[in-house]
Amino acid sequence: MNQYDLNLILNPNLSAEQVQIEKEYIETTLKNSGAELSNLDDVGNRRLAYQVGKDREGYYLMYTIKASGNPEKEIASTLRLRDHVRRVLVVKDRPEWKTKKA
Repeated sequence: MNQYDLNLILNPNLSAEQVQIEKEYIETTLKNSGAELSNLDDVGNRRLAYQVGKDREGYYLMYTIKASGNPEKEIASTLRLRDHVRRVLVVKDRPEWKTKKA
């Protein structure tokens, strides 16, 4: 199993209950695809670099997952169908990208 970063941007106008529902759906999708959730970083509302739809802000969720196969195809394509999901990005975590200080 490889380690991946799953980054999502949700609609910034969601209530706390709606955000919780989206988180539960995401975790269910991860479990159904055979991925393991390692870490969740709930950043909250942040300003976007460019406008997405009519929104200048987005609600950021950053997951660290362990998955086999192609999570971009399996997980991301399923999550993109949700109404409140604005962007989905899956990036493979590679050890050579991490810098070590001497």
